[in-house]
Amino acid sequence: MRMIGRPGRDEAADSYFNYIDQAPGDDPLSVIDAQMEDAITLFDGISDSKSLFRYAPEKWSIRQVVNHISDTERAFAFRALWFARGFADPLPSFDQNTAANAVNSDAIGWEALVEDFRNVRLATFSMFRNMPENAWMNIGTASGNRFTVRALAFIIPGHVEHHLKILRDRYL
Repeated sequence: MRMIGRPGRDEAADSYFNYIDQAPGDDPLSVIDAQMEDAITLFDGISDSKSLFRYAPEKWSIRQVVNHISDTERAFAFRALWFARGFADPLPSFDQNTAANAVNSDAIGWEALVEDFRNVRLATFSMFRNMPENAWMNIGTASGNRFTVRALAFIIPGHVEHHLKILRDRYL
């Protein structure tokens, strides 16, 4: 059963609506599914050598951005799973710089990073596709913020869209 309807302003901290608002429509599964094809098409147009490009010296390479997208999707999906399954313990913060510094993304082949994104996205889609109807409005806390499972289902594609726009505007 799909959860239909956009999250209310009380379902996530205001800052997360920067992502939620970038996910169109009322069905996050449709967005998650369609976005994978859009992202893969964009990634397929990037050569192995171009994937090492940084638009400024202190900015991430394209490889680091794609690895960040996958890592962050894993973190948000885990939050959704945790809350959906009824765990009450709050989850810690996910520091993107700590995660990025823990892996040398530039040493990972471009094709492997793209395949990793594809696999993470398929797992995310499968999790939400099989989400019990009564779990969508479950609430949990992560990074000191309250979220519903439904809000996380919109945050995930919104976060990816945010980075796809950056890739298109600043890298390509």
